[in-house]
Amino acid sequence: MAKEKTTKQAGLPTRQQILDFIESSDQPAGKREIARAFGLKGQDKIGLKKLLRDMGDEGLIDSAPGRAFHKMGGLPRVTVLRITDVDDSGNVWAQPERWEAEGIPEPRLRVKERSKRGALGVGDRILARTEEAGKGWIAHPMKKLKSSGEQMLGVLHEENGALFLKGVEKKERREFRVSDVGDAEPGDLVLAEKAGRPPRMTARIVQRLGDPFAPRSFSMIAIHKLGIPDTFSDEVLEEARRVARQKLGEREDLRDIPIVAIDPADARDHDDAVWAAPDDDPDNQGGWKAIVAIADVSFYVRPGSALDREARRRGNSVYFPDRVVPMLPETLSAGICSLKEGEDRAAVVCHLRIGKDGTLKAWHFTRAVVRIAANIAYEDAQAAIDAANDRTRSSRAKSRDAEANGQGARVSTSLDTNGGLPRELVDTSLKPLWACWAALNKARSKREPLDLDLPERRIELDEQGRILSVAPRERLDAHKLIEDYMIAANVAAAKALERKKAPVMYRIHETPGREKLVALKDYLDTFDISFTLGQVIKPATFNRVIDRVGDADFRPQVMEQILRTQTQAYYGPANHGHFGLSLGSYAHFTSPIRRYADLIVHRSLVEAFGLGPGGLTSEEAANMEHIGESISQLERRAMEAERDTTDRYVAAYLSEKVGQVMETRITGVLNFGFFATVDGIGGDGLVPARDLGSEYFRYDEAGQKLVGEDSGEEFTLGQRLPLKLVEANPVSGALRFELPDGKGSASTGTFKHKGRPRRVIKHRGRPKNIKHQGRKG
Repeated sequence: MAKEKTTKQAGLPTRQQILDFIESSDQPAGKREIARAFGLKGQDKIGLKKLLRDMGDEGLIDSAPGRAFHKMGGLPRVTVLRITDVDDSGNVWAQPERWEAEGIPEPRLRVKERSKRGALGVGDRILARTEEAGKGWIAHPMKKLKSSGEQMLGVLHEENGALFLKGVEKKERREFRVSDVGDAEPGDLVLAEKAGRPPRMTARIVQRLGDPFAPRSFSMIAIHKLGIPDTFSDEVLEEARRVARQKLGEREDLRDIPIVAIDPADARDHDDAVWAAPDDDPDNQGGWKAIVAIADVSFYVRPGSALDREARRRGNSVYFPDRVVPMLPETLSAGICSLKEGEDRAAVVCHLRIGKDGTLKAWHFTRAVVRIAANIAYEDAQAAIDAANDRTRSSRAKSRDAEANGQGARVSTSLDTNGGLPRELVDTSLKPLWACWAALNKARSKREPLDLDLPERRIELDEQGRILSVAPRERLDAHKLIEDYMIAANVAAAKALERKKAPVMYRIHETPGREKLVALKDYLDTFDISFTLGQVIKPATFNRVIDRVGDADFRPQVMEQILRTQTQAYYGPANHGHFGLSLGSYAHFTSPIRRYADLIVHRSLVEAFGLGPGGLTSEEAANMEHIGESISQLERRAMEAERDTTDRYVAAYLSEKVGQVMETRITGVLNFGFFATVDGIGGDGLVPARDLGSEYFRYDEAGQKLVGEDSGEEFTLGQRLPLKLVEANPVSGALRFELPDGKGSASTGTFKHKGRPRRVIKHRGRPKNIKHQGRKG
C-alpha cells in the first residue's frame, strides 16, 4: 500500500488502472503504450518503469517477447508454494506462500509431480514454475525447499546498539543477530527466517506479530509456530453462508422430546445432546431407551466442497484458553450446526436401548430435526441433580420421622432449589439421564477401562484476556455422565457400520509394546511393586497396580508412568480395538463440528443406511488409510499447540512469583538434571545438574532418579520438595528452579558437600557431576 500511495502522489496510474488498461487494450500494451495512455513524460516515465518492474515481481503482469505486458493474476512465473492438500485421488494442491495482490483471489494450484520419489506432503515448501491451464493453474516443482523449521518465532531486543532475536522455543538457547528488521521494533514478537551457518547465523524478520505479552498473544505464538490455519478464504465463508440456508428436508421429528445439551459453561459449539427414559419394551424390563443427538454436519459439508477441503486441511478445531480456531466457519460451527436451545436443528440421531445392567441391547440411526430443551453448563447440571437428590433424601427422612410420630407420611420440604434450572426440566430430563447413567456406569465398571485420575489445568481469564487463576479442573459426575453416553454412541456407530460392512474410521488405541512394559516393570521395582511381564495385559492390569499403591505419596507419579507406557491413539480403517476403554470396536461419531474423523463416520452412516445426501464417496472409501494418517498428524499438532499455550499462560501467571519458594513435584529425571512442576498449577521447570553442587550424582535410568555418590541424596521422579522459582518466561513457557537455599543446597536440609570447594561444571553432553547407570537387565 505504501508503494501505491507514492505512485499516486507522483502522478502515476495505480496498479489496478494499469491492469485495466492492459486487459481492455485492443493492441499489445507495452511501456510506451501505457505511458501514452496516461500522458506520462520525463521523470514519470522513469517512475512507470520501476512500477512495472514491481508489478512483475508481484506476479501481476508478465512481459511477452515484444515487450508488451499481459495480466497474470498475481502469480509470478516462478514462486514459492506451500502444499496445502493431497486429495483422495492423490492430486497435490498448493498455494503461494505469500500473497500480496489486493483484490485478487489467492489461486490454488495443482502440483504436477515428476515422480513419487520423495512425494510431497501437506506443509512442504517448493520452488515451482507456474503455468495457467484453462481456468486454473499448474505448478511444476523445481526444488523442494527447507521446511518452515528454518523459520523461527522470537522476540526482538536491542543490546549495545545491535538488534538480536531470542527464540520462543524452550530448546532454542541461542540468540541471532538480525540482518533485516523490516518494520519491527525492539520488544515485538516476530516471525523470522534464519540465514547462514553456525556460528554466524543471522535472522531476517519477515513478519511483525505484535506485543508478545499482550492478552491473547500466547495462542498466536502457537498458531504461527505450528502453521495452524486460523483464517478462512472468502470462497469458504461464502459457501458456509450459502449452505446454512438449506432447507432441512424430510426428517424424523423429535422436537417434542426434551433433549438437553450439557457442555462447558463457555462452549460456543454444541455438537451433542442427550435424553433418556425408562424403556416400555417388555423385552427390556428395567432397562432404558436413550437418544444421543449429534449435529448433522455432513448435511452441510459435502465431500469435495470448499468447506470439506478446508475442514480436512485443519483436521480438527484447536482449543486455547483465550480462543478457538475452529475446523468450520462460525456460520456453521457456532451457528446453524450448533445445537442451541429453542432452535430447530438438523441432527444425526443414535437411538439406543440400554439394559438394566448397562449393556447396549440395540441401536439404530436416523436423520432428525431436534429442538434442544436447554443448553446447560456441567456445573449447573451437577448442582441441579445434587439439589434434587438432597430434596429426595430430606423428604424421605422427614417421612420416616412423621411416621414414627404418628403424623402420616405426607410431608412438604423447603428444599426446592434446582441449581437455577426449572423444576420440570430437572424432573423430565436430568433425573432420567442420571438414572440411565447409573446402568451405563455399571457396565463401565464391569469392563474395567484404564482409570487414571490425572487432573487437567483450567486457566481462567478476565474479559481482557488477563490471567485470573490457574487451577486443576474439577471433574464432576456430570462430566462422566456425558462421557459415558458419548462412548455408548461411538460404540454403536462402529458396530452399526461393521454390520453393514461399510467403511469405518476407527479410533484406535493399541496395547502397550513390550519395551514400554519392561521400562514400567523396572520403574515399579524401585517401589517394591511387582509387575509380571508374561501376563495378558489389560487395562485392569494397570488399575490393580494403582490399587496396590493406595494413597501413597508416589501415587501420582505411578499413574503418570503408566500413562507414558500407553501407545498414542490414532485414526485408521483397520480395527485394532481401543485398549484404554477396553472396547473391541470404537469410532468417533459425537463431535463432527470439531473433528474431521467424526464427519467421515457420519458420511459412512448416511451412505450405509440410505439417509440422504452427503454420504461417503467411493474415493473417500478407497482412501480411508491416507485420511486417517493425515487427521492423526493434525490431531497431534493441535495437542502440541494447546499444551504449549497452556505452558505459556502458566509461566505468565508464575512470572509474578519469581523468587518465591513453592511446593513442587519432580516430573522427569534425566542425566542433565530434573524437571519439576508446581503443585496445583503445573508448568515444567528445569533444575540443571550444575546447580546441584560439586558432588557426583549417579543417574539411575531404571529408577528415574539422581543419587548423590557420597551423601546418598536422591532426586527421584514424583518426589515432592520445595524449590525456588528463579525464572518464568511467558514467551517460551519455560520455568527454571533452584534448591531453596541457592545452588548446591539440599532439598531436605541434610545434603552436605563435606568441605569440598564448589567448582564450575562445564557442560558438553552429560554434566561432569553426573554418572550414568543404565537400565537393569
